[in-house]
Amino acid sequence: METIRKYYRAERKDIGFLRFIFEACDGIAVLTTLDPAEGRVVVCIAPGCESEVEMVLQGTNIRMEEITEGEDYGVKKRTS
Repeated sequence: METIRKYYRAERKDIGFLRFIFEACDGIAVLTTLDPAEGRVVVCIAPGCESEVEMVLQGTNIRMEEITEGEDYGVKKRTS
């Protein structure tokens, strides 16, 4: 099974905190920084854990703007 990837822009000061939160939530998601200066991150979500990830993000009260996947964000588009 493949992970679900969601791309976000977050405040730079919040990225480390979010990463540690997801590490503490055994296996639901992994947060990777794509561009620290711009606050661009990708959250790789384990299949079936989408609702848990949304609850974690809402519970932190950290504003994250969902962005579109693409080369402009340091990620190559997947071709299926």
